[in-house]
Amino acid sequence: GRVQKFPAQTIFIHEGDASDGAYVLLSGRVKVFASERNGNEIVLNTCGPGEFIGDLALDGGRRSASVITLEKVVCAVVTQAVLREAIINEPDLALRLINTLIRRFRHATASIKGLALHDVYERVAHLLNGLAQEQGGQWQVSERLSQQEIAHRVGASRDMVSRVLKEMASMGAIKIERKVITLAHRPRA
Repeated sequence: GRVQKFPAQTIFIHEGDASDGAYVLLSGRVKVFASERNGNEIVLNTCGPGEFIGDLALDGGRRSASVITLEKVVCAVVTQAVLREAIINEPDLALRLINTLIRRFRHATASIKGLALHDVYERVAHLLNGLAQEQGGQWQVSERLSQQEIAHRVGASRDMVSRVLKEMASMGAIKIERKVITLAHRPRA
């Protein structure tokens, strides 16, 4: 693929555009999201180095989501024709791509299930548990997320997320200092 660089906070895939190729992230992180005209959005995924983006380009349909860089990004752009040829000639690549699509489908299914069956408190708790990493004997969310970013990830309003975080803090489930969230207990598996 052709190497391309994008600065931070650049939307380089637009929801609704024609799919003309896929991207392989070489460095940096991106956010995959869907939005409405009124500004509401939901984060579908975050991706980092080594991951494919825009792999649905194989069918030539419209983009189902937008992608914005979270930091400076370097990626390889692979046209639809080159991607098809590589899949035909490289069965291992085809299997890796299928596995990636299966993993993303499972993630989407879990997200839909969460939105339909869990309240905002449970969705926020699940997000924090999933992001927490052990640091110095404590479980912390290393990513410094604003309340709005959490809201976008769990499909809720910022006000509701604010209330949930305050409730979690008052119950002693979390502690928030300088946007660093520390969990009181080790996250569930």
